[in-house]
Amino acid sequence: MKLRDALAGREVWPPPLWLMRQAGRYLPEYRAVRAKAGDFLSLCLNPELAAEVTLQPIRKFGFDAAILFSDILILPLALGQGLRFAEGEGPRLPPLEDARLLRPGAAPDAYAPVIETVRRVRAALPAEVALIGFAGGPATVACYMLDGQGGGFPRTRRLAYEQPGFVREVVEILTEASLDYLSAQIAAGADCVMLFESWAGIFPPAQFREFVIAPTRRLRAGLAARHPGVRVIGFPRLAGLMLAEFARETGVDAIGLDSVTDLPLARAACPPGTVFQGNLDPLALRLGGAALEEAAARLLAQARGHAHILNLGHGITPDVPEAHVARLVELVRQAR
Repeated sequence: MKLRDALAGREVWPPPLWLMRQAGRYLPEYRAVRAKAGDFLSLCLNPELAAEVTLQPIRKFGFDAAILFSDILILPLALGQGLRFAEGEGPRLPPLEDARLLRPGAAPDAYAPVIETVRRVRAALPAEVALIGFAGGPATVACYMLDGQGGGFPRTRRLAYEQPGFVREVVEILTEASLDYLSAQIAAGADCVMLFESWAGIFPPAQFREFVIAPTRRLRAGLAARHPGVRVIGFPRLAGLMLAEFARETGVDAIGLDSVTDLPLARAACPPGTVFQGNLDPLALRLGGAALEEAAARLLAQARGHAHILNLGHGITPDVPEAHVARLVELVRQAR
């Protein structure tokens, strides 16, 4: 399994390839299933349909890994916080006022459909294709829970200064719930898991250490204790100069890089042998042509000689032509 070898620190050439949001609206077959499901949350919680859309990009493009089709906000929903997705506006939650309103004990039953999706996908995947489970990083999920929507998270940022104990309590609840959630995914057949700390970059260094690094370290240690040998990918988007400390202190097996991070500089800053994932600009994929050819060639040249997982620096946008994805796969597979 190419992804497993790369996560173990071995160079695989051409590098294993998968793309964040590879199952999604740029695929007409996804749109057809989404229409059948009725709404996004219903799709996430329907094991038959969620498994189908997870498998679609594997059938079409032959990626080296499938990633569970779900959403990082399934966990707050499972904890008892209301959640809806407003068309064209993204997620909406009632801003959390009291952590005692959350119900960790009820979460496993609530996210059981997601675990069933993992079982179905793993049973349907070829043995050589990895299945990636995931959760949102506790800090990122807390941002949505406290602000009630995406954006700059002004309430979360203010609370981190004015009521750090409240933020700490929410992050701790999420860390423990995420440990159980990810553990259940691994038990159901996920070969590795990824933590999406998509908004890590909004926190200044002291808060980054408390709300991003410390919970990630706890999750990595907890998963290793429950599932010896399991691999964890961390994605602290826009971490900047904190990236090296994240790599050194969390113990994750690979680090996802956003598109604005220079791979050679990241490699020089982080501990020797750090495995990286990323970090092609999604805009280059959308534009195709010379932009894609040059960006892919540059990334492949930088990855040569190292353990690397080729991916985007963020998710595929819905307006990406399928032909551009097919061309990226071709460029990677033909790399010499």
